[in-house]
Amino acid sequence: MLKKTAMALILVLVVILGLALTQPDSFKVQRSATIKAPPAKVMAYLNDFHQWPAWSPWEKLDPNLQRTFGGAASGKGATYAWNGNDKVGQGRMEILESAPTQLDIKLDFIKPFASSNRTEFVLQPQGDATVVTWTMTGPSQFITKLMGVFFSMDKMVGKDFEKGLAQLKAAAEK
Repeated sequence: MLKKTAMALILVLVVILGLALTQPDSFKVQRSATIKAPPAKVMAYLNDFHQWPAWSPWEKLDPNLQRTFGGAASGKGATYAWNGNDKVGQGRMEILESAPTQLDIKLDFIKPFASSNRTEFVLQPQGDATVVTWTMTGPSQFITKLMGVFFSMDKMVGKDFEKGLAQLKAAAEK
């Protein structure tokens, strides 16, 4: 009986590992929201990491979050590093490109899992409003592929993007 149980567990493990290997080599999470504010007002919240506590979905998850700002005050070259509890982990962001309707950020996670991703915000004027599209892309390392067998990265992170965009909307529409 023990031998059959061990063989069954090994078979399950092999199947899970096999499924992980079939996962894509990269991921993309994207959400959009319409904000009744001009692009310049919305961009002011995105382009300055000091403004992220007003809208970021992760900022309030750790009341003792340690933040370090560096580089430019805002825009290209601005950096933001954080170190927090298990809910927010540790990482660093740097604004690589900043334009009136687009922001490109290098996003490096250190904990709980090391990874390097790109985040992009695109702002499209639409009458008296702005459509904000938030995209994160990155490579799927083996641990990400393994997690992908059980969880969808889009569903996990997408909910945070939706919350963040709703909070950005509330802040920018004040």
